[in-house]
Amino acid sequence: MVTSAHEGMHRIFQERPEILTPVFGLLGIELPEKAAVYAVATDATEAKPMARHIDTVLRVGPSDGDDFLLAVEAQKRRDRKKESSWPYYVAYLQAKYGLPVLLLVVCRDRATTKWAAGPFDCGARGWTAQRTYPLVVGPDNLPVIADERTAAEKPAMAAFSALAHANSPDVDGILDSLGRALAGMDPDAASYFYQFLDSALGASPAGDKWRNIVTFVNYFPGRGTLLEKTFLEGEARGEAKGILRVLEVRGLPISDVVRERITTCTDLDRLNDWLDRAGTVARAEDLFAAEPGHVQEPSP
Repeated sequence: MVTSAHEGMHRIFQERPEILTPVFGLLGIELPEKAAVYAVATDATEAKPMARHIDTVLRVGPSDGDDFLLAVEAQKRRDRKKESSWPYYVAYLQAKYGLPVLLLVVCRDRATTKWAAGPFDCGARGWTAQRTYPLVVGPDNLPVIADERTAAEKPAMAAFSALAHANSPDVDGILDSLGRALAGMDPDAASYFYQFLDSALGASPAGDKWRNIVTFVNYFPGRGTLLEKTFLEGEARGEAKGILRVLEVRGLPISDVVRERITTCTDLDRLNDWLDRAGTVARAEDLFAAEPGHVQEPSP
């Protein structure tokens, strides 16, 4: 999971490669939906020089053509050093892997987007030895996904849209629509997109807005949403591990039947009661002694 806004802007291409086709479409480049995408090592350091690390490098295998590499860079502001390091990345990757290379720069403001488009020239005496044209996406060309239906159909693009427009008033509508769409997603997807934006937006107005949308008050308790189910299942797993750990530390044998009963229980109140009893019972089976219908087995 990402840990910063910078990381989120490029890591989403690794974790949700389905956004490649629509993003390329925005840039006027055709890429079929069926494309194999693999992460590639991002260290572009030679034997001795200074360390150079590309944010994300993907090997893309489109169904209608040859493989190519895509270097993805997240850029928050204009940086003159990038005007030389980006051409280096392209040349290095092409030389190392023997594949054509495209460079995609992801920005969050219009001024940076305009600068990052280049081109960046290397030459002298009126002759250009190398010219680099990055592909650039940012607030100007990434759509604002502010309706729930589209957010539900394309949650990765909605999350990417939220990152690109995080500094724009449009972000409120994007986050609102994606927040509502979470309730209809499967638990794993809902949990991923909640955590992804929570980390990537960080301590920003947009991050505060997102956490306010997806809060315990909005989704819990008793609303029956998939997000609630994910939360409660996580809490139950933690409680079950705690119970088993207490029993193990005390040296009490744990039968398969007892272990299964503990790990499959999703009733937090019952699990809390078992955790309280785990420190005093003589046998693991005695955790259930106080429950209706329980038949006390004789000690061996």
